[in-house]
Amino acid sequence: MFKHYFEQIHNVEIWPIISLSIFFIFFVCLILWVWKADNGYINTMKNMPLEEDNIQSSEKTKNLK
Repeated sequence: MFKHYFEQIHNVEIWPIISLSIFFIFFVCLILWVWKADNGYINTMKNMPLEEDNIQSSEKTKNLK
């Protein structure tokens, strides 16, 4: 069924190569970013959900004063 539609598209064979290239480049860049990321930044982001409640509660107490 789809074969007929794909035969009508000019240069259709290039699209799988482009999509694979984008996928590969994205994940290589992601791996490089994770590898070179600062440990302090990673720890800050790791603890952020736990600290957010403390920050919000301290802001509420400041607003009440």
